[in-house]
Amino acid sequence: MTKVGTLFRQGVINRIKEGFEENSNVFLISYSALSGAKSSELRMGLKKAKAGVYASKNRIAQLALKELGHEKLAEGLEGQTAFVWTDADSVEVAKAVVDFVKDNENVQVKGAVIGGDVVTSDSVKQLSELPAKPVLQAMLLSTIQAPVSRLLGAFNAKSRDLLSILKQLSEQKGD
Repeated sequence: MTKVGTLFRQGVINRIKEGFEENSNVFLISYSALSGAKSSELRMGLKKAKAGVYASKNRIAQLALKELGHEKLAEGLEGQTAFVWTDADSVEVAKAVVDFVKDNENVQVKGAVIGGDVVTSDSVKQLSELPAKPVLQAMLLSTIQAPVSRLLGAFNAKSRDLLSILKQLSEQKGD
């Protein structure tokens, strides 16, 4: 007969595995002495960014991460661990996480799994500094359109130059 504690641990590990399977982006946050109000603030901020939070004890989180093949992430965990998972824009979630970490000294970003790739906490900070997805799309579109705009401008300039020359010739002959 299996002990209740073992069943509970296995249930938590299974929930963490499901979170990794169902979401393309998972951020790991390590925290200690976080008040209930601050915890609610974190959850609300992440809810706005379309992300969910799942807290776990460190040892159970380490076991789950090792079973998932993310030993590197499992090594650096301290205190309690929160998994922030989402299928939404990883930049928006990274911004919400990093902003919360800046305001709370007991909270640290330990890393993330974004699109199946493990990234460090420094990479999560860099990701949070990127512009939002619509802004990046607009920047890309303007970069793609720039050569065409320049080409059209050059054609228009040559047409204007030709018309200007023709106008000057007609004025000279009219005198």
